[in-house]
Amino acid sequence: MDSYDVVVIGGGPVGENVAERAVRGGLTVALVEGELYGGECSYWACMPSKALLRPVELRAAAMRIPGLPVGELDVEQVLARRDSFTSHWDDAGQEKWVVDTGIAPVRGHGRLIGEKTVEVTAEDGTTTTLTATTAVVLATGTTAAVPPIPGLVEAKPWTSREVTSMHAVPRRLVVLGGGVVACEMAQAAKGLGAEQVTVLERGERLLGRMEPWAGDLVAAGLREIGIDVRTGTQVVEVRRTGAEVTVTVEGGATVLADEVLCALGRRPATTDLGVETVGLEPGRSVPVDDSLRVDGFDWLYAAGDVNGRALLTHMGKYQGRICGEVIAARAKGAPDAHLRATSDHTAVPQVVFTDPQACSVGLTEAEARAKGIDVRVVSYALEHVAGGSLQGEGYAGRAALVIDAARRVIVGATFVGPEVADLLHSATVAVVGEVTLDRLWHAVPSYPTVSEVWLRLLEEYGL
Repeated sequence: MDSYDVVVIGGGPVGENVAERAVRGGLTVALVEGELYGGECSYWACMPSKALLRPVELRAAAMRIPGLPVGELDVEQVLARRDSFTSHWDDAGQEKWVVDTGIAPVRGHGRLIGEKTVEVTAEDGTTTTLTATTAVVLATGTTAAVPPIPGLVEAKPWTSREVTSMHAVPRRLVVLGGGVVACEMAQAAKGLGAEQVTVLERGERLLGRMEPWAGDLVAAGLREIGIDVRTGTQVVEVRRTGAEVTVTVEGGATVLADEVLCALGRRPATTDLGVETVGLEPGRSVPVDDSLRVDGFDWLYAAGDVNGRALLTHMGKYQGRICGEVIAARAKGAPDAHLRATSDHTAVPQVVFTDPQACSVGLTEAEARAKGIDVRVVSYALEHVAGGSLQGEGYAGRAALVIDAARRVIVGATFVGPEVADLLHSATVAVVGEVTLDRLWHAVPSYPTVSEVWLRLLEEYGL
């Protein structure tokens, strides 16, 4: 069968969610994947990176408790556990889920060759042409960006793929960048035994998209465990000589390493997707409306990182669910007014799994002020909460809310501290639901938990 109601290009978590929702809506779906079903998140990003970070995080937490003996990590066991989470880079189980769900798996590299038409090139070079009666969905995600720094490509740098799948921890690692991948993998490498880890960030602070103080606290945490964090540092050249890499920064200083990790952002995977055959520009994000339909088309959709709206797995899966439901509803003639569209991406939650963790949702203070909101910011030190002090000696962190004072609702929240990620969803609910501060005052946090910081923040506001 080469004709389906829907053809989805990209079998990662976003494409899987699109396909599953479309099948649930009564449509036939082909899911095209050129590598592994389950995609980047399952094999080279979210799952393996967190499997590497969790033992490091637990050891750090244990070291804050007096009387609790703490030994060295067994790196071999950590890596073996990581391998189990990636199913040893075997997607047989994931493909079984695809089949069992009623989705038709199609192996090979998919690309558009015209309206509602996708050509799939298998590993052996044979091609299959798939036609879609209703819609084609682009869910190809992004790839690691390797900028034209002299010598960088020739030095064979690691990207997020190589570092999350490493089978030996390098003795010396240089990390280029100061975003999520850079911070998390610097932490993982150092925690798993790297003797020298150097982070080189050209901006003035780490995690530049979060509140400025969040990046400062994460940088302090990395430095505390011996990571050399250098901000305001521009790399001008990278050279590999045998097994050694030399990284030269502006001013002439050099850093020697065994491996260099390029964590300098992501690029939409549209360079070999055939988008030019339908009038779109290769190498760029695909612009979509709030229902994930590509601007100017009635049959083409793009969900997840490929559309550039929010480069996070959970947001991509959210878009995928919406996209599949929208396509199925439109195929049945449902009016757009009745569709559940992704109309709001201001409340995007994100967690950085360093020690301390950093997480945020909604607007930063600067973003809120730029929108003309009557802003009031309240913050509180986590170590002053009873539940925080119980977490261990030296436990510290900060929580802050960005409040629309005119409406008395939270429009943004940031938490930084050990294991604070689980505080984030309550903030996400408050932001998305536009729950007023006066109602939140009746949401009583349990004692003694770190969540009591919510009460303290409201008291700081004056409630």
